[in-house]
Parts: sequence; structure tokens; C-alpha cells
Amino acid sequence: MTVETKLTVTAEDVRSFSEAQSEPSWLTELRERALADVENLPMAKPDKTNIEKWNFTEFPSLLVESAPFASLEDLPAEVKAIVDIEGQQNIYIQRNNTPAFLQLSEDLAAQGVILTDIHTAAREHSELVQKYFMTEGVEVNQHKLTSLHAALVNGGVFVYVPKNVVVEEPIQAIFLHDNEDASLFNHVLVVAEANSSVTYVENYLSTMEEAKGQANIISEVIVNDNAKVTYGAVDVLAKGLTTYVNRRGILHRDATIDWALGLMNDSDTISENITYLKGDGSHADAKSVVVGRGEQSQNFTTEVRHWGKASNGYILTHAVMKDAARAIFNGIGKIEHGATKADAEQESRVLMLSKDARGDANPILLIEEDDVTAGHAASVGRVDPVQLYYLMSRGISKNEAERLVIHGFLAPVVNKLPIEGVKKQLTEVIERKVR
Repeated sequence: MTVETKLTVTAEDVRSFSEAQSEPSWLTELRERALADVENLPMAKPDKTNIEKWNFTEFPSLLVESAPFASLEDLPAEVKAIVDIEGQQNIYIQRNNTPAFLQLSEDLAAQGVILTDIHTAAREHSELVQKYFMTEGVEVNQHKLTSLHAALVNGGVFVYVPKNVVVEEPIQAIFLHDNEDASLFNHVLVVAEANSSVTYVENYLSTMEEAKGQANIISEVIVNDNAKVTYGAVDVLAKGLTTYVNRRGILHRDATIDWALGLMNDSDTISENITYLKGDGSHADAKSVVVGRGEQSQNFTTEVRHWGKASNGYILTHAVMKDAARAIFNGIGKIEHGATKADAEQESRVLMLSKDARGDANPILLIEEDDVTAGHAASVGRVDPVQLYYLMSRGISKNEAERLVIHGFLAPVVNKLPIEGVKKQLTEVIERKVR
């Protein structure tokens, strides 16, 4: 696929930006190599989605500086709605491209837990960040979009949990997008060392209906032996952005990751959620919920790849499409040779609310080992008239009945989000989008 690349930044721009952040030389050099490679790398190739006319490279500015927040009380109302002002001790807020607020409990800091923006992490924890930054998870030169990301990272967060530390309260990151000229090249790096546990929840929140430019977001989650990460997210990015989101999990022996993703962007979106079960006994549970509306085009790939023996991977996707929205949903369970006793299961359900909406569910199983368990289920259809009839027979209007059916359909993912404010936010976004 040929997609013309018109870069609006130069190598000098990248070096100047890196030097302004006082980044270590290894990161400056990585940025420069990545930018030089962009032209020669292939474009990402999302299955059955034509992206030839999508703008992936042009944006108004690499850096939009915004005022920080002195306290949680100073947050705008949209953000306050998803934060426990009284109880949330561990939170990072980025406003456009500016680290705007950071709070970590003294107890977690004393145990060696790190929560900071990605630029500070690169300066103050250079060796640790270099060990994991685009090494185990996402390759820099995978394609144009990953290379462009590596060159232009302008925000993100670093979460590090040392060996044997259990973080009881969730860590929350909020990426507030309230300037239409701001592009988000965010890099999220979460590392859970052996026998540790953490819940991390992030929110991408645009406060305007339309914006310009890019959201090129990569998350790398490293889960070491016998560690557990619960990763929740709600993405609500504005129409007009071109959005690429790549969330990647790397699991070692007896490690666990639970994904709960609310994918609510109004932008054209490519979204990848890929988990590598490298260790024996590793486990991944990937749940995602999607609502598409308007004329947006989206492509979602959820993949769990098994190398470890007796590894378990489960994929659940529930989606609602309305208006003239289009989306592809690829669920991939791959069991590599040698991954005996692995179990790969998946289910994709798509509900269409209008005759012009389109959602295609593509379950894929790739099995290279005999002694395994694998299965899939997929369905695409309209609201069940029997369910509507039953509810209406109880005196409920047709519109209200449809609303109840949709919320019930999406509940398996919504209910998995671990912060009540975030769960409420997702419910309200769903309500607004399907109204």
C-alpha cells in the first residue's frame, strides 16, 4: 500500500525538541534514526480498511504548552467527573503536551514505585526506560507509524512497580486534549516486576468536538514472572484527528494481564491490542467495547499470541455501530509450535443500529500445535426484536427499550473498569453516542 509521507518536522526539529527535554543521548539518537527510516518503511496495513487518504503525518504543532493544575480542585468539570478528588492518591494528568499534575502516595514512593511523565522518566531513570522502551513490545521499525511515533514522542507516562510490591489502589493517568492544534504522540510504559501487582487506568479525553492532527499512541506493558496488571482505558478523542493506538502486553512465566478497553473515539481510528504470552502459565483476558457513529472508519485488531505452555488467552469484543459508521473487528488467537496445553478462546458481537452502519467481525485461529484448546464465536446483527417486544410489553417505550438492550449488550466490558468514576464516564459516553 502506498501512502505518501509528507513530514512537517525535520531532523533538526527532533534534535532540538529532545535537547529541550534534556533527554539522554540514547533517546535522541533513537529519535533521529526513527525519523530517517520513516520514508523507507511500509505503511501499516489494517485488514480490509482503505487508509490511502488518511493523514498520518501533517499536524499543526509538535508541542502545545498548556498551564498545569495546582490541585485537583482546579481541574475542569469534565475531568473532575472521572477523578475521586478526595480519595485518589496516585494520579498523573497531562494537558495536551504538558505534564500538568502528579501525585503519588508517600507509601508507594517509599516502596520504590515510580509514577512520572515519560520525559522525566527518560532523564531520571534512563537505564530502566532504555531497557524496555520499544525493545520487548513494539519495534521502532515495524512500519511508518511506529517509526514516526518513536521520532516524535511528545508525552506519556512511566509506571514502575518493583519486585514483590502490591499496589492496592489504582493508578490513574488522564490525557486531557483541550486544544484543537495539539497532537498526541504519547508513549505509555508500564513495568511490573516479579510477584508485583498494579491496576492502571487511563483516560483520553477531548473537550472539543473537532480537532486537527494526530493521535499516535503506543502503550507497552511488561508483566514479569508471577506479576499481575489490570489495564483499563477509556478513549474519547475528537473527530478530525487521525488516530493510531497500539497497546501491547508482554507476559512472562505465570504472569496475568486483564485488559478492559472502552474505545469511544469519534476519529478515524486504527487500534491494535496485542498480547504476547511468552511465559508458561501466562494468562491474558482482553475485553473491549466500541461505539461507532457518524461516517467514521475504524479498524480494530485484538490478538493473543501463545508461546508459553499452558497459557490462556481470552478475547471478548462487543460493538455497536450506528449512522454510516464502518468498522472491522479482527480477533486473532495464535498458538505457536511448542505451546502445548494452551487455550485460545474468543467472542465478537456486533450490533448495528441503522441500515447504513457496517461492522465486520473476523475471528481467526492460527494453530501450530496439536495438544491445545481453541474456539471462537462471532455474530453481527440488529437489535433483537424479541428483547424489544418483552420490554415494551412491560410499558417501556421503544427508544428506552433499545437503550436498555444496548447497555446490557455492552455491560460485560463496562463493568470490568476498576474505577467507579471511569465506569460512570464510559456509561455516559455510550449513552451520548447511541442516543
